[in-house]
Amino acid sequence: MVPMVKDDPMFSVKGRVAVVTGGMGQLGAGYAAMLSERGARVAVFDITTQTEFADAAFERGLENGRIACYKVDITDHEAVKAATEAVAERWEEPHILINNAALDSPPDAPAGEAGPFETYPVSSFEKVMDVNVKGTLICCQVIGEKMAGKGRGAIINISSTYGILSPCQDIYDFRRRNGETFFKPVAYSVSKSAILNLTRYLATYWAKKGVRVNTLTLAGVFNNQPREFLDAYCARIPMGRMAHAHELCGAVLFLASDASSYMTGSNMIVDGGWSAW
Repeated sequence: MVPMVKDDPMFSVKGRVAVVTGGMGQLGAGYAAMLSERGARVAVFDITTQTEFADAAFERGLENGRIACYKVDITDHEAVKAATEAVAERWEEPHILINNAALDSPPDAPAGEAGPFETYPVSSFEKVMDVNVKGTLICCQVIGEKMAGKGRGAIINISSTYGILSPCQDIYDFRRRNGETFFKPVAYSVSKSAILNLTRYLATYWAKKGVRVNTLTLAGVFNNQPREFLDAYCARIPMGRMAHAHELCGAVLFLASDASSYMTGSNMIVDGGWSAW
């Protein structure tokens, strides 16, 4: 974990309550640990209460009560509402919402998920959109309403470079060398593009009620992907490598804290230069 100054009031989240969706995943667990280490109380919303990404900081948060895990299906409005009420009863109504939960097809996805666009299953499209767009919208509805009622709040919607640029299909050539058909599926790109305008809509909708809404757009994060994929992907990044999960925490802290107090409706890109080509 990259050290950060904990007592800088500009970047302070001490005493604030944060909700991190998908908080049992690689990035979500890192965001939760970082915020709890800086004095925030963090509610993890996920469909599971188990994670393989819990580091020492995450475990400390669980032990000292600054991280609490809630089993929540974010596509279920009533489930999100019930969990948010439980958080408010335990601590107080959230100050920070990180909409991190998402579905994507990995680089080693099965053929049925990664065939030609013309035959891409509509059911797969609906599943991705349900979590990535509908789930984000529901969390914004439920938690954003609470924030607006209090006259404060910061919402961070996580997007992807594949939401602002088309996927580079060439980096998946390693899947095609033996005659296999493979394309990066369309649903993830469409869903992450939708996040950008959801952010803009809510930023203007809640601006006068003290709720800031911004997008954080990320490129690929290292997670032991296939070597052939890593070689092709990293060759396209000016910095020559994928991000490490901890390198994204500074951007999250900036957007969650008063350091970004005059920033709303914006898209902050952390991508190693991918979108600069």
